[in-house]
Amino acid sequence: MLSTVSPAAYWTTVTLCIGSGVILAVVARRHPGRWREIAARVIGTILAAVAVSYVLERATSGSWSAKTDLPIALCDAAVFVAAAACWWHVPLLVELTWFWGLAGTLQGLLTPDLNVGFPHLEFWQYVLGHAGIICAALLLVVGMRITPRPGAVLRVFTVTLAYTAFVGIVDAATGSDYMFLREPPSEWTLLRVLGPWPWYIASAAAVALVLLVALDAPFWRGRRLQRSTARLTSDVP
Repeated sequence: MLSTVSPAAYWTTVTLCIGSGVILAVVARRHPGRWREIAARVIGTILAAVAVSYVLERATSGSWSAKTDLPIALCDAAVFVAAAACWWHVPLLVELTWFWGLAGTLQGLLTPDLNVGFPHLEFWQYVLGHAGIICAALLLVVGMRITPRPGAVLRVFTVTLAYTAFVGIVDAATGSDYMFLREPPSEWTLLRVLGPWPWYIASAAAVALVLLVALDAPFWRGRRLQRSTARLTSDVP
């Protein structure tokens, strides 16, 4: 849900952020160099600043509640993961950034749950957090060629299920509804087309698996070539 203040400002900002990320990834792929590491760390620092500002704002608001203000929604976790991936390039973190960013965070940009407009702090937290994850994914995977490894789909799907279970435990302990595991959202989201609660949780998991496979497909040919090269090399006396 977009604020009625200025939806044009939202879409303009999103377009500029994602467009810049696409251009950065293309240039990074064609012109490798030390500058790519600096660019990745700048994005990682922005994401870390977004995460810290979110936590501090909630903690100092005077109305903090464990039911609504814990940074444990999947997009919140993705911000921390993407920031760490930009700084340290840990393969699993890069894989999570790629799959979570393009399978989940992108949906958050297209169907925003935002009640304030430009230039409110929450507006920047939402846009920079979501767009930053996608830009990080594009730079790391497309620009810097840190591609998902064989078995990435199963790894990421398993981590996602484990994290969802963790959030479910927090929901049960605090009476909250993070990730809409206890009841459906009041506003329209894509979950509405996946069936009633709790069946939409299983439907969402199935859709997520399909999206993960689709996002992994571009790397299949490269892996086959690597295996073929490795076999040919091993056969050389």
